[in-house]
Amino acid sequence: MMGGLVILWTDALVFLLLFFSVAFAVYAARREHLRGPWRQVVRSRVGVSTLVILSFYVVIGLLDSIHFEPQFSPDQQTGAQVQSSEVYSLFDRLVQPLRVRQEKTYSAPLATHLYAKENIEQPDGTVIRDFPRLQYGGAHLADPERDWAQDIMRLSLIGVIKGLVVTLVMANILFALLAARRSGGFAGAAKEVLSGKSDIPWRSVLITLGLLLMVLFWAVELSSRYHLLGTDKVGEDVFYQALKSIRTGLLIGTLTTLVMLPAAILLGIMAGYFRGWVDDLIQYIYTTLNSIPGVLLIAAAILMLQIYMSNHADEFNSLVERADLRLLFLCIILGVTSWTGLCRLLRGEAMKLREVDYVQAAVAFGVGHFQIILRHILPNVLHIVMITVVLDFSGLVLAEAVLSYVNIGVDPTMNSWGNMINSARLEMAREPVVWWSLMAAMIFMFTLVLSANLFSDVVRDAFDPRLRSSR
Repeated sequence: MMGGLVILWTDALVFLLLFFSVAFAVYAARREHLRGPWRQVVRSRVGVSTLVILSFYVVIGLLDSIHFEPQFSPDQQTGAQVQSSEVYSLFDRLVQPLRVRQEKTYSAPLATHLYAKENIEQPDGTVIRDFPRLQYGGAHLADPERDWAQDIMRLSLIGVIKGLVVTLVMANILFALLAARRSGGFAGAAKEVLSGKSDIPWRSVLITLGLLLMVLFWAVELSSRYHLLGTDKVGEDVFYQALKSIRTGLLIGTLTTLVMLPAAILLGIMAGYFRGWVDDLIQYIYTTLNSIPGVLLIAAAILMLQIYMSNHADEFNSLVERADLRLLFLCIILGVTSWTGLCRLLRGEAMKLREVDYVQAAVAFGVGHFQIILRHILPNVLHIVMITVVLDFSGLVLAEAVLSYVNIGVDPTMNSWGNMINSARLEMAREPVVWWSLMAAMIFMFTLVLSANLFSDVVRDAFDPRLRSSR
């Protein structure tokens, strides 16, 4: 049962970033110099295909950013509701079976028995050494050795068929919407989309969405009966851990951007526009900051935060709040150490723009510096900001994995791909080798980073003025 709404620091910042993104979309839709490049992005087959995949990650991240405190009624006679100290997200409620189905220890993907042999007491009192049956994985099978392969095929087929049916329904909805906006009717719209002749490559969207839905429903069907990607040392579902890690990866990439952008844009434009002692001071600041090794600065900041949380443990009601504060602090430190590159680019661009004719004319007519920066400088450097943001996102996702691997990243109690890789360090050295935790983290992280890189290439090609002029 859901209790009161809990707003963590990162939750508030996520929805604040979502609000600014929607506001920027409305702002860009009214200005051709911004609407034109985005029109080119959505007309790219690679752009829309990767956007579908990134949207899947974003939806999971948003669902995992709505937190509640569940209520329990331990006293059945009085029926009194007692507020729990645990915090669950809306995503946790949607995948409740994955979260609560916990085995004894390791089990391989789609397995019906534990991964290592144990002593099993027989009904007659004898003890044999064998692989024990899992409590949840494949528990519905009467004879796993005989029925396992057939059951896997049956569930896989059901999942693929469900994905196809949902894809067909969404395709028909798309055809109906397009038919209502143009002549030719439903059949004409369907023919235009399926032949790939539409302005927006809807065929690529439907193919990518169909494959994604088939994989999604296939995973849902198998994970309802088995542990799709196995279990870890304490028996938790690895597929659930990989899905929960999506929010952490997205937060590292987006909240760090939210921290770095104001300083990079403000200081970069000021240094290039005003020059003189302002430029010297800003250069001194980011040169000094760059001289400090980033890993050492992050390690020192995380260590100070841990000391503070240890001395003020009564200020945190749950482990989730402690982990959330550490994640927020990590985003701030990464933002502080990563704004200098964009600042340099904006400084050079602002120095060039202040010498163009229309800026010199505005100065001659007595227009204030603030209005010149807002009306002439800032709109002409937005393409650099956009390109840098999308290019840096994948690097920040990978940075979280590296930092967590050396134990200076997110809290160990928080699900993240870095923590999964860190725990796999010991699992790869045991016999037999436990490989599925590392594989699960790599698959999810590889898909996100590859999609982000391909999408960033399309955005860069669309927004870079030099590439636009060459085309």
